[in-house]
Amino acid sequence: MVQLFPAIEPYAHGLLDVGHGHRVYWETSGNPRGQAALCVHGGPGNGGHRESRRLFDPRLYRIVLFDQRGCGHSQPHASDPATSMAHNTTEYLIADMERLREHLGVQRWLLYGRSWGSTLILAYAQRYPERVSGIVIAGVTMTRPEEIDWLYRGVARFLPGAWEAFRDALPRAERDGDLVAGYDRMLNSPDEQARTKAARHWCAWEDAVIAHEPRRHPAPYSEQPNAAMLAFARICAHYFIHHAWLDDRQLLRDAHRLTGIAGVLIHGRLDLASPLATAWELAAAWPQARLQVIEDAGHIGSPAMLTGIVEAIAAFAERGD
Repeated sequence: MVQLFPAIEPYAHGLLDVGHGHRVYWETSGNPRGQAALCVHGGPGNGGHRESRRLFDPRLYRIVLFDQRGCGHSQPHASDPATSMAHNTTEYLIADMERLREHLGVQRWLLYGRSWGSTLILAYAQRYPERVSGIVIAGVTMTRPEEIDWLYRGVARFLPGAWEAFRDALPRAERDGDLVAGYDRMLNSPDEQARTKAARHWCAWEDAVIAHEPRRHPAPYSEQPNAAMLAFARICAHYFIHHAWLDDRQLLRDAHRLTGIAGVLIHGRLDLASPLATAWELAAAWPQARLQVIEDAGHIGSPAMLTGIVEAIAAFAERGD
């Protein structure tokens, strides 16, 4: 198994004012004169994982992490019911990434992300292809309606008990309809107990979908602090009821805008949350992308997937893009 680089601390960090009362947390570590790379976290609403710094050689990379609106250290936090979600959309996140690039004086950067992060990376890169030197994504998603329906209903055929618990946490009148919309209503309820119950059941379902995968923690979503769990569930439901404000198949339709950008798509064959077909379709539509299927990995990953990610990132440093 590949060894991660030693743990490092950021040499700079801050809160970037992005408008409408939002301030996005960012940090930079590694070599200030190195090749710029942006880590785009999943969720949506997970917050940036600081361990991502260790995927990059700090001698070669200027490593940028940020917390998307409403989560992590960004302000205001979506766990607070008073925090409006009106200005927390994919379009705003794309604008935040571009504003951060300008703020840091970056000309072009390598984009790395997982899960929801891959959707946001693709949307940003198709908007600003001239600002992207390369892309590495794992656990490929495009947040299409069919993917959301699969994750919150279709995959129930493999996990009927866990899914029934997820469904039955909703009021009886909500159980036969759009479950994500039902959870969105509960997560925005004025009743604190209702919001907490909804967040816990949402995270329990997310844990159930990856329960067959080898990983360090048995319940990574449910083990979060209450505030992080509430923000994660609330932001997820908000984005998914709107299909991330992307037209169906938009990211496939506009894959031609990635022409000239090299990409590595790393996907686990055992991924129940986002089946391999999504990565397969993207690779077919993006000729400069190489798809690497990891036989023993699911959505969370495996040592072999980690090796693939580190090697892909290292290869871009060797290219010197």
